[in-house]
Amino acid sequence: MRCPKCTSIEDKVIDSRISKEGSTIRRRRECLECGHRFTTTEGLVRDGMVVIKRDGRREEFSREKLLHAVRAACHKRPVDAEQIGMLLEDVIDVLEAQYESEIPSAAIGDAVMQRLRAVDQVAYVRFASVYKEFRDVAEFMTEISALAKKPK
Repeated sequence: MRCPKCTSIEDKVIDSRISKEGSTIRRRRECLECGHRFTTTEGLVRDGMVVIKRDGRREEFSREKLLHAVRAACHKRPVDAEQIGMLLEDVIDVLEAQYESEIPSAAIGDAVMQRLRAVDQVAYVRFASVYKEFRDVAEFMTEISALAKKPK
């Protein structure tokens, strides 16, 4: 691992911890050249997942793209990075178990909405507004009314 301060590749691992969900390992490292300490995370490489878009196009699954969408929905909400990370890992694990290599974009959106609803209702409505392509305030009101009626 290259040191972010001096770019040396000589380092030692000081501490390793498995994440709460068990899908990643956090390693604390120290550069042997400059002594700078930094943290890295190891995770599973998920190869070959393809998203089937609404219009039929196919594109490679991007965890970063999904992370960006969930972060945008949770912007200025009381949802921390760990909750977002756990939500994403849960969504990806469920999708991998349900689908071989091609995942409909609708399944991704539904899985994220289901979990966001339990985490933060405002983030849920923000995500739903983009995912469901709300065109006017009436569609927002319908979604909010449905959210208020459903039990948690």
